[in-house]
Amino acid sequence: MEKTESESGKGKRVVVIGGGIAGSLASKFLQFDSDLTLIDPKEYFEIIWASLRSMVEPSFAERSVINHKKYLQNGRVVTSPAVNITDTDVVTADGLVFGYDYLVIATGHNDVLPKTRQEKLSQYQAEYEKIKSSESILIVGGGPSGVELAAEIAVDFPEKKVTIVHNGPRLLEFVGQKAADKAFDWMKSKRVEVILNQRVDLNSASDGNKTYRTSGGETIHADCHFLCTGKPLSSEWLKGTVLKDNLDGKGRLMVDEYLRVKGRKNVFAIGDITDVPEMKQGYIAEKHASVATKNIKLLMSGGNEKKMSTYKPGPDIAIISLGRKDSVAQFPFMTVSGCIPGLIKSKDLFVGKTRKARGLDPNIVEP
Repeated sequence: MEKTESESGKGKRVVVIGGGIAGSLASKFLQFDSDLTLIDPKEYFEIIWASLRSMVEPSFAERSVINHKKYLQNGRVVTSPAVNITDTDVVTADGLVFGYDYLVIATGHNDVLPKTRQEKLSQYQAEYEKIKSSESILIVGGGPSGVELAAEIAVDFPEKKVTIVHNGPRLLEFVGQKAADKAFDWMKSKRVEVILNQRVDLNSASDGNKTYRTSGGETIHADCHFLCTGKPLSSEWLKGTVLKDNLDGKGRLMVDEYLRVKGRKNVFAIGDITDVPEMKQGYIAEKHASVATKNIKLLMSGGNEKKMSTYKPGPDIAIISLGRKDSVAQFPFMTVSGCIPGLIKSKDLFVGKTRKARGLDPNIVEP
């Protein structure tokens, strides 16, 4: 293993593991106040809630898939998964070792993703071609990804037959019944078939035979399918590290009100990997990044621990886009659907806003 020395020799060494919504923003906030290293298996950050639009409009991904080095002018980017953490170092799969004074874990959920930005853009192009060339499409999973993908296809390709199969009693189980009902009614109005309380045997459709069987004995003809089920947390690897006892029974890192891993003075966790009792969403992960980086800056400058910022979960708010104009929005006081809530999210999917938060032009695509 090769020990990597600090490049700048200036400032405390901060290592951020994970370059998703939370990790990218934390890195951006810390880059000029520390000797920063961002460790991520891929060379880019993706505005993940824009990914389903990119499947029907590949050029949309030009703004939503961003090389880490575009927003990190003053940090080191290491394109390799982290595989171990000790009390002083982080080890990558490439055998590099990075010492840290402060550590931020923001690994989110596990997903198999292309390593380069260009490969990711090509993947969207291939998925678009698959949708375009199919007359019938099966979507497995009726959570936010499955619902938003079905809506994108139904709006952009109204002539295609779209079927959602969901192994649950209703769509969008993470929100309330009212929001789920509104999404279901919208799907019906767009002739999207929704099959609930059933699973699909994806192996039942052999090559050339495009008929899938469900656990309820139904058959579905589809030229292609997309799997939109939940991904596991990216925390299994932590069981072999010094943080193994800081995981709860669901594989989440247990944090205190300052977003520090409980029992650790210099290790923070942000985003979906934490055990904070709240809806796991992108805008919440960004709030985590803001609180944790404020606290790290305070500690690095020798500030009083008692002055650290606390994180308090807010009310549950969710907006599920339904194509380019509509959405379903759940607020603490009401649930609404249609083009009015659609104005909040559906046109640009917060891509401009998310780019701006990282110091990037909201509109210009990456060269």
